[in-house]
Amino acid sequence: MAKQIPEKELQDIEAVVSAHPEGIGLQAVLDALEQSLPRRTLQYRLKRLVDAGRLIKTGEKRWVRYLPAHTERRTSSSVREPSYEEAAGAIPVSREAAEIQNALRKPLRSRKPAGYQHSFLNQYRPNHTAYLAPAERAHLREIGAPPSGPRPAGTYAKQILNRLLIDLSWNSSRLEGNTYSLLDTKRLITFGEETAGKAHVESQMILNHKDAIEFLVGSAEEIGFNRYTILNLHALLANNLLADPEATGRLRRIAVGIEKSVFHPLEVPPLIEDYFDQILATAGAIADPFEQAFFIMVQLPYLQPFDDVNKRVSRLAANIPFIKGNLIPLSFTEVPADIYTEAMLGVYELNRIDLLKDVFIWAYERSAAHYTAVRQSLGEPDPFRLKYRSALQDVVQNIVLERLNKKAAFNRIVQWAEQHIPQEDRQRFREVAENEVLSLHTGNFARYRIKPLQFSAWQAVWSVDP
Repeated sequence: MAKQIPEKELQDIEAVVSAHPEGIGLQAVLDALEQSLPRRTLQYRLKRLVDAGRLIKTGEKRWVRYLPAHTERRTSSSVREPSYEEAAGAIPVSREAAEIQNALRKPLRSRKPAGYQHSFLNQYRPNHTAYLAPAERAHLREIGAPPSGPRPAGTYAKQILNRLLIDLSWNSSRLEGNTYSLLDTKRLITFGEETAGKAHVESQMILNHKDAIEFLVGSAEEIGFNRYTILNLHALLANNLLADPEATGRLRRIAVGIEKSVFHPLEVPPLIEDYFDQILATAGAIADPFEQAFFIMVQLPYLQPFDDVNKRVSRLAANIPFIKGNLIPLSFTEVPADIYTEAMLGVYELNRIDLLKDVFIWAYERSAAHYTAVRQSLGEPDPFRLKYRSALQDVVQNIVLERLNKKAAFNRIVQWAEQHIPQEDRQRFREVAENEVLSLHTGNFARYRIKPLQFSAWQAVWSVDP
């Protein structure tokens, strides 16, 4: 015989839900109850209340909401009914996210001006507070972890670097209004060819993304949520794009505004410095990589610590835990720019993360599906090349930067192997390194952190040498 649930406990759950006539999610019910309950126990009791007609359940999976039984569904044309999947390819949004969209679609004059609220950051406690529910984090980890054992930081990102450079550079730039096509972006990154008729600022934006991604992947073991990483990330992304060149890699000292928003960012430089450090310390203390990534996407742009390029920094910084942890990166594939903008405005003006969370989860699901397919086409990595990936990169880069001809290049490989490689692996290393140099072409030199002009200068020597 099933154990009878005390009526008092059911009434307590009803009371929590009744206080939220617009609906409330399971995690929020858990947080509001005075008595601590296991998640599965609460799910069972909610089901009992729904089956008895005492509560109403709406939505599916992570969008499930519980409403009081007496609630009447609003149908006023002034309120947008949430559409969980409005059209093929659209981002499904939760009821809370739809409420944010409704609020932001009102004219600017009818939206309440909002300033920076330090409490929004201050109330977050790493590994106690969480923007992503446990089930959401578990789902993301399940789809984001490639099947492999422990490997050095950045291994997975290096395997897909050529794809990642194009995908992330294009999508992140596209979210800023850049009009380059995917094919244009590929030509620019691979061959250094600008597209006729495009503004130079668009080319610069994409090339800056390329440099910034190479910095993160190439320095995977050193990067983190610290000033060195984030300031240099900004310097790379903002290169040649700011009115004040000295503002690249420097925290903001001027007032800034947000276009088409009633949000007014913080204007006190010493506080910007303090809160910037607090954001980095908080992010660094978060154990879960997905919570880390989403936290930085919320809090870094909200502070607006730089003169410009804040959202770009946050999108690439969100990839730091994925690169270091050999998880599938987030490339923002197919994310609609208008919904992403609304999601950020929801953070700025309302301090509400629901819409951005829907965007984040959906975007990661798309990235995971994309790079899983890419990974399957790549085959298994060579363990030897993996073991000596840094040495191979160093020797090939050295040959190109010094513009060595064929004879000098092969002598350099022999010397390098004798100085840096154990005797039992030297012959194999020389063979692999020589093959790497002979295989260099305009479509693959970027993985060695070589710039187009450097490669062209080396080719001029290499191609005429007997």
